[in-house]
Amino acid sequence: MSVLEIIGGIALLVICVAIVCICLAQDQKSQDSLSAALTGASTDSFYGKNEGRSKEAILNKITRALGIILFIVTLAVNLIPLFTDK
Repeated sequence: MSVLEIIGGIALLVICVAIVCICLAQDQKSQDSLSAALTGASTDSFYGKNEGRSKEAILNKITRALGIILFIVTLAVNLIPLFTDK
């Protein structure tokens, strides 16, 4: 096992733990159409208009970015043995 593989494995573990923590920090969207009809919820509220700047939107963007990084690091860790001398 090379040093690059060990570093890649550690990076994978750190990214996985970060994704799990960020996913647990996100709020659940449990409001279905029936409860929205009964409570009168709509997207015309201040929160609906500014949802791109909210905490949930930031967590969604971080989760998406970490998912892409996880995919790239996983590919890199699996391709390293192909290009290194044994």
